[in-house]
Amino acid sequence: MAQQQRYTPVPSMGPGGNSFIGYDDLGDSRYPTPQRLSMPISPPRTSSLNSGRLSNSNYADPYATPDTSDTTMPPMTQVSQPSATFQKGYANPSAHLPIPSENYYPVSNEPTTSFEDVAAQQKARSRKRWFIIGGIILAVAAVVGIVVGVVVSQVNKNDDDNNSNRSSNSTSSSGNGTLTIGSDPSTFEKDSRLHQVFWGFAYTPNDVQLPDCGATQNNITRDIQLLSQLTTRLRLYGANCNQTALVMQAIQDTKVNMTIWPAIYIDSNEEAYKNQLEAIVDALQTYGVDMVEGITVGNEYILNTAGSDSTTSSAYKSALATIADKITEVNSTIQALGLSKNLPIGTSDAGSVMSKSLGESVDFFMANVHPWFGSLAIDDAATWTYEFFQEFDVEVAAEASNNPTTYIAETGWPTNSSDSTESNDGAGSPQGDASVANLQTFLDTFICQANANGTQYFYFEAFDEPWKEIYGGVEPWWGLFDFDRELKNITIPTCN
Repeated sequence: MAQQQRYTPVPSMGPGGNSFIGYDDLGDSRYPTPQRLSMPISPPRTSSLNSGRLSNSNYADPYATPDTSDTTMPPMTQVSQPSATFQKGYANPSAHLPIPSENYYPVSNEPTTSFEDVAAQQKARSRKRWFIIGGIILAVAAVVGIVVGVVVSQVNKNDDDNNSNRSSNSTSSSGNGTLTIGSDPSTFEKDSRLHQVFWGFAYTPNDVQLPDCGATQNNITRDIQLLSQLTTRLRLYGANCNQTALVMQAIQDTKVNMTIWPAIYIDSNEEAYKNQLEAIVDALQTYGVDMVEGITVGNEYILNTAGSDSTTSSAYKSALATIADKITEVNSTIQALGLSKNLPIGTSDAGSVMSKSLGESVDFFMANVHPWFGSLAIDDAATWTYEFFQEFDVEVAAEASNNPTTYIAETGWPTNSSDSTESNDGAGSPQGDASVANLQTFLDTFICQANANGTQYFYFEAFDEPWKEIYGGVEPWWGLFDFDRELKNITIPTCN
């Protein structure tokens, strides 16, 4: 089965859900309620998220008019190659203008001069005159040729220099959809609309799904140039199609400040698991560990295998045992490399499946927490996200003897739906719509506030992914950018 990203159904939100966060009647009846191993009985907490906006962004996009500058990444379509600026055939038109003729009349004081003599003298003078004129013309032509040659040479040199600068500072695309990166990927135009305010981003490179594996270095390098203007951290979802090495090479080439969490996608395919582990080992041996923060084993494996009904069921325990065994194996393999630093190994799953026993099996836990799947109105989405994460993940992790680090692995808001029947999360329109306007509201009410209260999160996600049309609904439409890497009609917050 192709690598995929699924989202967090939000249980315990229905009647009698006992979520303790004030949203028990906003549940999605499609998802049953899990039972935690322990549930502290306490009154609802007051969110540390301030509902007021801390950013100065608004819905209006001052850059809505298409920008044709070099700061806009060209879409992945073919563009024509520039032709030579100057061609042959330079000439000075003045050199071809007719010269006015001159009439010479014989003037002589010699008495023996006859008409024939005068004619002969005039003919001789005429020949001499034309020799002189011809010489002048040749001299002028030579001077003009020299001047034109110098000018053309200088202009062509300037044109070559300009083309060289454009080549090293920008990108274009070829007919196969592969971007052409300049000779120095570390030199690239910055987009003034982007701000490095996101703690991290969830990132899937284009074309890293089996069996096609069409990912290219240039496309990933261009993504890193873009994402480095928004964040300094990325989490990946798998190691298929050499994506770990491609991303690390891009970071090395662009010289940006970026660290990553490589990942191994886990399903029933044991060969795919081993291939991904080998690919990560190769990448670490090639590029080192300076840009690596940890390794994630599995993405929503427990949710996909055991559901979210219970954290004590036999299905849950079986899925947990599988992930724990994989984490132990990966850790042993990585430790045997003798790397210069210890890399924590953890997993990513639905925020609702965290338990004390899971916490004691990992160095870190990444929780997918999506207000969209909790049927939240957009005005409540940011506060709910923080409170859900605190109660179901941070507090549960603290019960484990090793108190693993917790992150929000995914959170965001979709902007469209492939199916009109799923274009609203159930909260009514417009509060529950998949729309750019609601995405803007989520950015304005979550990003700066989460930064201020120390929440470690990976925003979901960077780019739309049309390949997810196979899942329908809102699946392909979570990006801040569309598939062509054009920023949607939003304003990135500027946090204090």
